[in-house]
Amino acid sequence: MRLPTLRPAALGAALLLAALGAQAATLKAALLSREDDPRLERSRAERAYLGHPTGLPEDGVRLALEEGGFELEAVGAKVELDSRAVADLAAARAAALAAEKAGAAVIVAELPADWLLAVADAVKVPVLNIGAAEDRLRAADCRARLFHLLPSERMRADALAQGLLQRKWQKVLVLAGSSPADQARLTVVQAAMKRYGLQPVGAVKPFKLSGDPRERDLANPLLLTAGAQYDAVWVVDSDGEFARSLPYRTVLPRPVVGDAGLVAVGWHAQFERFGAPQVSRRFAKAAKRPMTAHDWTGWMAGKALVALAAAQPKGNAAAWAAALPKLALDGSKGVSMSFRPWDGQLRQPLLLTDGQGVISQAPVEGILHPVNVLDTLGADAPEKLCKTPR
Repeated sequence: MRLPTLRPAALGAALLLAALGAQAATLKAALLSREDDPRLERSRAERAYLGHPTGLPEDGVRLALEEGGFELEAVGAKVELDSRAVADLAAARAAALAAEKAGAAVIVAELPADWLLAVADAVKVPVLNIGAAEDRLRAADCRARLFHLLPSERMRADALAQGLLQRKWQKVLVLAGSSPADQARLTVVQAAMKRYGLQPVGAVKPFKLSGDPRERDLANPLLLTAGAQYDAVWVVDSDGEFARSLPYRTVLPRPVVGDAGLVAVGWHAQFERFGAPQVSRRFAKAAKRPMTAHDWTGWMAGKALVALAAAQPKGNAAAWAAALPKLALDGSKGVSMSFRPWDGQLRQPLLLTDGQGVISQAPVEGILHPVNVLDTLGADAPEKLCKTPR
């Protein structure tokens, strides 16, 4: 039997692909997530609080790796992902060290802030944060090799403040919980309001969900929102349970924003521009649930791994680490997104949603910046909040 003869061009292409395949390195990555994550407890996930995760972070990462298969194949590159669940800080550190020893060039982490810092301090490879929004990780507790794909709390607060400013809802009544997470978030909200010239109405009013009859008034929306004139009510509730009961229950018929009503998120399944519907449909088909902001962040981590491997198909850990800060990523939001050199945060537009659809995007029209308008969301370079050199 006579074998077919390849034309010179086809023969050259085949030889090139073979050479690339022989020379290309496999980018190994490890995904660390929290074992028995309380945020994913069934009854809580079913409530689907805006801005909260409802499923495993691995779903988004795996989808991006699958979608990037053709791009990787074209240059003969590969990405391998090892997923591990950890029970505590010590286990997270040990898993990160084991992954690095096994050849992982990048750690993707969906972990609480302190666990994340333990991982970043333990390894010498880049760490992609897809689960912790605390601003201290971008400021006093920043790390040179720590990159953040999840929007920070300050970015979300700035996005909402811009939205209120655009609508001329400038007099804002603030309700806040008493937990440490609520108080940290309140500080960020107050900074965003000051940055964009919003006027607080009176003192911050505390709320509290309690089974004690003596504290019932602290969870009564009518009492909390009485006796003042305001354009909007900003509720600070990291748990989400009180916030979801607030819209349409205020004394004045005014919008609720913050952790209920109008919420700033990185993604919503009803976003209908820039190819977003196709992304959401692919995720829903694969994961059997709507795509949330946390899922989008995991998807972006997968896209970053694909982009690294494709840009450096013959790379090693050092080459991939050097290339990571320079990546330009497409997240189906209409702009090219990059990491800020001063704190490792991924620049990105945010979506303002009421849970049913996307109302608008931030940065809003009319907001200006001398370099990149995306830097109007979150800490800007002149603030120099991160002292760690990069």
